[in-house]
Amino acid sequence: MSWFARLFRSEPEKIAAERLYAALVAQAREPAFYRDGAVPDSLDGRFELVALHAFLLLRRLRAEGQAGARLAQALFDRMFVDMDESLREIGVGDLSVGKRVKAMAKAFYGRAAAYEAALGDSAPATLEQALARNLYGTLPDRQGLPLTAMARYLRQAAAEIGDQPAASLMAGQVSFPIFRLESR
Repeated sequence: MSWFARLFRSEPEKIAAERLYAALVAQAREPAFYRDGAVPDSLDGRFELVALHAFLLLRRLRAEGQAGARLAQALFDRMFVDMDESLREIGVGDLSVGKRVKAMAKAFYGRAAAYEAALGDSAPATLEQALARNLYGTLPDRQGLPLTAMARYLRQAAAEIGDQPAASLMAGQVSFPIFRLESR
């Protein structure tokens, strides 16, 4: 979508994207991911959880045809405006912000492709390996990580978001499951 078209994107679409982004960020900030899920409580760890939840939403929205694709693009744009603003807030210089945002977008696309492929693979280890490489990629020691629980959460979240009514998602309403180490 061109910058000109994005400039004149409908207000309901912007509002829905803002709501969805707020919901995914709130989910990514859930303490259980850091406490029980062993995700590093760092800039990298927070980016990874935002990327994971954004992937889930974008995946679902794109299944809704053109309207879903437009909302997915608005959500993606909102996410990277936030990334840009966050980098500036932490003091990254203006000259390097664009390069860093571009690198983050490339990283996001890589993760989305890995998660998509892993969700389509029936072998549970494939998703666990994708999570180990990405979600936990900055950890020097990846032994004992709750990869099975995190993979279970990702599959559950994908299924639950997939079952949510399109009209609710298009209005900016989404719910995520609770992350638990133990299945219930």
